[in-house]
Amino acid sequence: MTRADVQVDDFTIAIDDGVLADLRDRLRRTRWPSGLHGTGWERGTDLDELRELCAYWADGFDWRAQETLLNELSQVIVEVDGLATHAVHVPSPEPDAIPLILTHGWPSTFAEFRNVVGPLSNPAAHGGDPRQAFHVVCPSIPGYGFSAAPREPGWDVRRVARHLGELMTALGYDRFAAQGGDWGAMASHLMALDIPERVIGLHLNLVLVYPPDSPDAMEGLTENELARANRFAAMNAGGGINYAMLQGMSPHTLSPALSDSPAGLASWLTEKFRNWTQNDGRVADAMSWDELLTHLTIYWVTNSIGSSIELYLESTRTGTMGPPPARVEVPTGGALFPYEMLAPARKWAEPLFNIVRWTEFEGGGHFPSIERPTEFVEDVRAFFAPLRAGTPEHRGG
Repeated sequence: MTRADVQVDDFTIAIDDGVLADLRDRLRRTRWPSGLHGTGWERGTDLDELRELCAYWADGFDWRAQETLLNELSQVIVEVDGLATHAVHVPSPEPDAIPLILTHGWPSTFAEFRNVVGPLSNPAAHGGDPRQAFHVVCPSIPGYGFSAAPREPGWDVRRVARHLGELMTALGYDRFAAQGGDWGAMASHLMALDIPERVIGLHLNLVLVYPPDSPDAMEGLTENELARANRFAAMNAGGGINYAMLQGMSPHTLSPALSDSPAGLASWLTEKFRNWTQNDGRVADAMSWDELLTHLTIYWVTNSIGSSIELYLESTRTGTMGPPPARVEVPTGGALFPYEMLAPARKWAEPLFNIVRWTEFEGGGHFPSIERPTEFVEDVRAFFAPLRAGTPEHRGG
């Protein structure tokens, strides 16, 4: 059950018709840039593809259908540390289930996990073993989507991690499993570092470890590890992390444009979804436009894109954006997808994490719960299976 001294309210997404009408109107009135066309993605977002996407967003995309699907997931608003925090909270029907917090990153939202909540919380209903069930919590990071934005500076990813630990306490979970990618990976590894007595195990689909600056760093690497290292080097050489530098230095320079123009928002975010996934040139090769536009619409209707990128500045200033500052002793599983931005060699990760499982997949990228949901679920189940022994039951409600 939830803590008696914490306010937990049921939550249903219900966006006002006027907000959706304004979105469609803005999309139809987009002032498209002049200049070169037909250059594909070599100069950034493909403007021809973007126009096609925005036309569909205005006149083809059915937000109400996506809203209905999202509302099939039980959701709550919880007052944590003075902030109204949104989360999917789906307790399992299985008595031996363990709590699991799945934390998203940028530029995705909690909706990243909508296809894996059911198999994880109720495996028996999805052809799985009921002994591998979880009580699933998928929070919206503060300042993202339906979670309130922090009202003062200082909310770096370490404070976010502390906030998520308090959320789990509020929901009645003393000990829990943690999983994440992107910001969710950083928040999860910081929870494992700061409150190790509460974290049963740590599963990461983004293992934040950079290539060591040593002459023998590449010695002994497998063919797959070398390919991933070369991909990361090529991305850096091509300016692939410039977005993070901009958001980490001047979020207020960028956020008015993204908050005022849905086409601008789509251009900025679609580039990341396209570049960070396995595809044949179009983001639709990795996920449907409906899936992509669900994330974009959540940012738009909550006006949260500006507050979401503040996390880059806060974490850059405190040096918390990146690898953990000390070794994480909590048992850790790495799920390595080859089209991830950074997918390090195991030998680079072992000095910073207590690696007990290391899985290298043949496909997929930065958003495996969207791109490879079945493999994602199977790996989460397999990693936590041996860690369940002796874990007391904690069930929220």
